[in-house]
Parts: sequence; C-alpha cells; structure tokens
Amino acid sequence: MGHLLSIELVLVLTILFGLLTSKGESKTYWGDIEGLKSLKKGVTSTSITPGSCLSSWDFSVDPCDNLFSSKFSCGFRCDLVITGLKRVTDINLDRAGYTGSISSSTFTFPYLETLDFTDNSFTGVIPNSLSNLGRLRKLFLSGNSFSGYIPNSIGASLTQLEELYLDNNHLQGSIPVNFNNLVSLKRLGLHQNKLNGWIPNLSALKNLVFIDVSNNLISGRIPETLPSTLVQILMRNNYLTGTLPVSLSHMGSLQVIDLSHNLLSGTVSSVFDHPSLQQVTLSHNKFNSLQEPRNLKSELLALDISYNDLHGELPVFMAKMQKISALSLEKNKLTGMIHPEYAIKTVSPGTGVSPFVRLLLGGNYLHGPIPRPLIGLKPGSAVVSLIDNCLFRCPSKLFFCRGGVQKSLMACKNLSP
Repeated sequence: MGHLLSIELVLVLTILFGLLTSKGESKTYWGDIEGLKSLKKGVTSTSITPGSCLSSWDFSVDPCDNLFSSKFSCGFRCDLVITGLKRVTDINLDRAGYTGSISSSTFTFPYLETLDFTDNSFTGVIPNSLSNLGRLRKLFLSGNSFSGYIPNSIGASLTQLEELYLDNNHLQGSIPVNFNNLVSLKRLGLHQNKLNGWIPNLSALKNLVFIDVSNNLISGRIPETLPSTLVQILMRNNYLTGTLPVSLSHMGSLQVIDLSHNLLSGTVSSVFDHPSLQQVTLSHNKFNSLQEPRNLKSELLALDISYNDLHGELPVFMAKMQKISALSLEKNKLTGMIHPEYAIKTVSPGTGVSPFVRLLLGGNYLHGPIPRPLIGLKPGSAVVSLIDNCLFRCPSKLFFCRGGVQKSLMACKNLSP
C-alpha cells in the first residue's frame, strides 16, 4: 500500500512539474535568492539611489522570473541550469556609488561565472566566502576601498578564473604564492594598491597575456619565471631592483613593457632587437649602459629611457631603427655628437621609415654643432628638445632650444671632450 502511494505521489509531482514547465514558468533556486538578499543587506541603504540596479531588487517576487522588469531591472543574469530551476550566473552591479561591506555576504552561487563590483565604494576585507564560487571566470572588484590582504582562498579555489582585477583599492600584504594555481588566468590587474613583498612564481600561468602590478610597494627582482605568453607587462612605480630578466628575450608575443619609476640597474639589452616589442618605458631607474643589438629588425615604436644614469656616446643605431617614432633619452649622461642620422630621420626619412615625431635628448652632455637638417625644422612638425646639453650653439630662435640653456663649460668638461 505504501509503495502504491509513493508511485502516485511521484506521478502527481511529475504532472505538476509538466504543467509548470509547459507554461514557461521557472523559479529561482532558493539558495541564490538568499545570496542576493545577503548581498543587498550588506549595502548601505542610503547609497542605494533611485534608478540604480539595487533599488529595483524587490524580493516580493521571484528574481529570475522578473529580471529586466520594474522589480529586478538589472544587476544580475540568470540561466536555466537545472531543469525547472534558474540559477544566477552573473552579478554585474552598476557603478552607482554603493557603499557598505560585502565581508559578511554569503556568496552561495555555485553557478556564478562573473562577479563585477567595479567603481563603487565598498569597504572592508574581501571575504573568504568567494571560495564558494568554483565556476567563477571573471572577478572584478576594481575601484573600491577594499582593505586587508588578498585572501588565499582566491588562488586555492577559483582555479577557473580567466580575469582577475583587484586594482585601485587599499589592499596590502604580498601577492599570494598560490596565484600560480590560477592556470586559466589571462588577465591580472593588481595595480594601485599597497601591496609589498616580491612577485611570486607565476610560471604555471600558460594563458596569461596581461599583468599590471603598478603603483604598489613591491620589491625584489623581476622574476625569470614570468609566463612567455605575456603581451603586456606593467610594473611601474614600485621598488623593483636588479637587472632586466633574460627571459624577456624569449617572450615572443610581448608588445608593451613599463618598468618605469623603479630601482632597476645594469645594461638595457634584449629590447632593441626583440621580435615583437613595440613600446618600452624604462624611465626613472638606474640603468647605466645600452647594448647595441645584433640586428636592426626591431618592431619598436616608442622607447623611453629618460631619467637614468646612461653613460657613453649617444648611439647611432637608435636612429637607424625604421619603425621607432618616439624616443626619449632625457636626463642621462650621454656624450658625443648628435649624429646626422637623427636629424635625417626627423626631417626627411626614407621610404618605409617612420620619422621621429618625438625626440627628447635634453639634459645630457652632447657636444658639437646641431645637425644641419634640424635647423629648418618648423615648430609643430615634431616634438624635439636639445636643451641642457653641451652643444656649440643652440639659439632660442630654434624651438627645440627654448626653455633652457646649455650647461656651463665647467660642467661639460667633466664628461664631454
């Protein structure tokens, strides 16, 4: 008898389920509703302004069934993951200036793929409960006021992450070593925080194309173990020491590198004949020499090595690189004469050669006359500066001599012949 009742109960439930789904009616999984409620509860009510996404979250109705209506106008996405039930797969809060804390929020969204709180004003620590989001592919917490440490749970549990942006917050401590577990990661943004310590081994991240750890307190050397897949490396304004890693020459896809405002030293090498590098910024370091490339088949478009300690004669090879159009060697200790190749490339380059539209050589110890082709260069045709050198004559009527005088004879005798 009990067995017959259980069969009848199953039949009744099956019929009811069929009626519901035939009408296109599906309900949000209860755990996801509780998660959305918890998230809204953590937001300061006074920061939820009329017209914002959170102002429309009204839990008197089912969230997923009323998404994009007047009740739940925006802020998340649902997908039919389990038959008859909709699950929250994306949470994308608008940039409405929400305040409050998500530290106590219960992130129980096992199907969530995107979590985006960019450009709001959330405070507190990044909660460990994010480790529940095992399917998360994109985590964007940029532009808030999160503090504390980057939780180890991110590297331990969110192994499907493809994009991770924690930039422009108040995070401190070191970059977790277990970030090397994020083997699917393509983009990593940690810039504009208070992070310190060394850059960990990230050699397992075979898909990483972008890393930005600029504007932190990071020290130590640039690791040789950076993935060879990188296209952009941005590490400016830290306390990095040592020399340029040899591994840079093996990064066949690298296009942009910015290591400015650090404490790097030694020889600038492997960038002038790199197979793919287009933009290199090494200004405000302690580099003291340049290594001439084996060949001039360079893809470089822009090079900035200003404000360093470069010695030796101004090299001719830079003026012979066909594609470079912006070169800054200001504020170094370069000597020698300005080779006519620099003037020719600025004024009348040959066919297929990019002209210098930006040529900054001021603040060195260059001597001799100004190359004749430069004399007729018109203001506005290029940004050129030769001030603060040891040139024989650099009259102020020439626009690239204005704004500063040449060094004194005494100063010039120290370095220039």
